[in-house]
Amino acid sequence: MSLPDLKSHGKPAARAMTSPVVQLNVGGHLFSTFLSTLMRHPDSRMAELFSGKPPKLRTDAGGRYFIDRDGTHFGAVLDYLRMDRVPTENIKEVLREALHYDIKPLVKLLSESPQNFGETVGRQQFLSRVPHYLENIEVLIRIARAEAVASRRSGILICVLRTEEDLGLHDNAMGSLEAGRESVVTFGPWKATPSVADLLDCVRMDVESRGYRVAIQPEPPVRAFLSRSYDCFFKVTFTWW
Repeated sequence: MSLPDLKSHGKPAARAMTSPVVQLNVGGHLFSTFLSTLMRHPDSRMAELFSGKPPKLRTDAGGRYFIDRDGTHFGAVLDYLRMDRVPTENIKEVLREALHYDIKPLVKLLSESPQNFGETVGRQQFLSRVPHYLENIEVLIRIARAEAVASRRSGILICVLRTEEDLGLHDNAMGSLEAGRESVVTFGPWKATPSVADLLDCVRMDVESRGYRVAIQPEPPVRAFLSRSYDCFFKVTFTWW
């Protein structure tokens, strides 16, 4: 199929009757649409893929243009290109596709959706104020995996320090533990309004987003020097099977 140069064009509806129909295979998901739909945003990577003569894509055994990418959410991107329909489900996944195809108006709309707004402006901004948060998540998972041998569950202690004052008590709190101090992962302190419970929710969400099953429970307060009680310890339990 020979595809004309469509770098100058009008509204999609006005071009549809004369635009060639394109058959697509996106990671095994089949789609049919007008070339003009794919070219709707000329500065996008999507348009770039189809702007050549012929397009910069290989074809599959059936002659369809093949995009080697998971096509599960491609239909939502295509609906936006066709009808300006903004998806209301699977927002994060569709945003990932919009970013890949560099469809800037869709990226903007999805980024400003309530789901992503709360994630980027709220949660991620909070976590950026928690020292070494992402590194600690990786350490937590690494320790849990190391302790999973011949076990159904791994229980890892974390220490959550909300304030600078809590940080000042860190050594005493760690000294109150009878054993296993070297494997305790410490989070905090942070200068933001979210609470310890909010931080624990974030830990659970981010570990589960990597495919693990976890539960977080407070450890019984431990007593140490001058009978002071420390309640900054929590157990993160990974269930493997």
